[in-house]
Formats: sequence, C-alpha cells, structure tokens
Amino acid sequence: MQAPLFSCDNLSLDLGGREVLRKIGFSLKRGEVLGIIGPNGAGKTSLLEILSGRYQPKTGRVTFKGEDITALPLFRRARLGLGRTYQTPIVCEDLTVGETFKAARQAFRPYLTRFDAEYGAGLVDFVTPHATPNARLKTFERRKLLLANLLMRRPDVLLMDEPAAGLINAEIDEIDQILRMLSKEMNIGVVIVEHRMELLESIADRVMVMDAGEVIAEGLMQDVIRSPAVRAAYFEAH
Repeated sequence: MQAPLFSCDNLSLDLGGREVLRKIGFSLKRGEVLGIIGPNGAGKTSLLEILSGRYQPKTGRVTFKGEDITALPLFRRARLGLGRTYQTPIVCEDLTVGETFKAARQAFRPYLTRFDAEYGAGLVDFVTPHATPNARLKTFERRKLLLANLLMRRPDVLLMDEPAAGLINAEIDEIDQILRMLSKEMNIGVVIVEHRMELLESIADRVMVMDAGEVIAEGLMQDVIRSPAVRAAYFEAH
C-alpha cells in the first residue's frame, strides 16, 4: 500500500473561546485530489490554516512526507514543498508581473532563475507580459500568476481555497484542466476547498464533507451527496 504523502489526525482548534474544529483527520496520496465541501462556517478554511502552518491546533498532528510538521511555521512548510493558495488572489499592486516573479524566485534559497519562472508560467498558460503592472490584472490572471510562482518551486502538495471563486465558466474549465495536469501528470497531491460542485465532481478522487467543525461524510462525490446528513447540512442549509 502506498504510504500517505500528507496526512492529519485528530485535529481540533479553538478560536476566540469557541471550538471550530473537532477531531479532523484524512490522508492524501501523490497525485490524488481531495475535495472539501460544506456550508459556510463549517471550518474548511480554518482547517487549511492549520495544514499550512498559520494556526496551531489544540490537539492532533500534521504529517508531510513521513515527518511530523505540526510545530513547523508556514515558511518552513513551504520550503519542504507545501504550497497554499487563497480564496482572494491578492498580489502587490505596486509591482509588475516580472518584479513579482523575481521576488518569488529570490524568496529563499536555492534562488531560482528566470527559466524556472518561465516553467511555472508555462504550466498554467500565463502569458501576460512581464512589464504589466499587477494592478491591471484580472482575477484569473492574478490566480495564474500566484499559482505559477508556487509551481516553479515544484511543490509536492497544494492546499487550494476556492480556486474557482470569481471566475466565469470558461475560466473554471481551464482551472479544471490545470488541476488535472498538476495531479495526474505532475503527481502533486491536491487538497481543494470549493463550492463549485461541478468542478469537484470532475476532478476530485474523494470528497470530504464538513459541518460545524466535524467531518460528516467522506467518499466519492456521487455517494456523499446522497447522504441524508450531507443534504441536511449543506444543500438544505442553502
């Protein structure tokens, strides 16, 4: 049996005196896409914050490539090969595209070359000229720029928070193709929080459903959406 590339076990989290996550656990293999769904307030983004290293859990542990990384800060996890994207693609609007790539190339050693940046841009078909100010970039271009900066470091795992937010249908189709390429051709493990059911149904190998800080179902999309608990928590709540 293939050992998990990335996993967590018994994760719990309190914020502001309130329990927001309770006994969360899953494992992820290379090349696998795990989708996470649930109503607003279910704890999905809080889970990503623990996995990426921004929050420390009250209980539990996070393991990456066989190493317990629970105590490691965000930047150390990034250097090990753990990438993170956010629901809002925030870029520095005082920089150009080329300056953003340069900053990412020199963020930490080993410093990368412009050919590495071209490699990352090519993976997501980002063709915007380097002289373009970031302030002029549309939402999808910003997502591509940030993702290209991650991919030139060749991560093993990507944690993605609603990558389809703010995109039109044609752009969602392109995100679909990019994620297929990253997972199935580049063998990257992907954990994706997403409200677009059609995207997850297309690309996710498994889906985990959360509600009120707990996992209430896990399995194939077509199976979990039939669960009475999932329908009550997610569909009927909307």
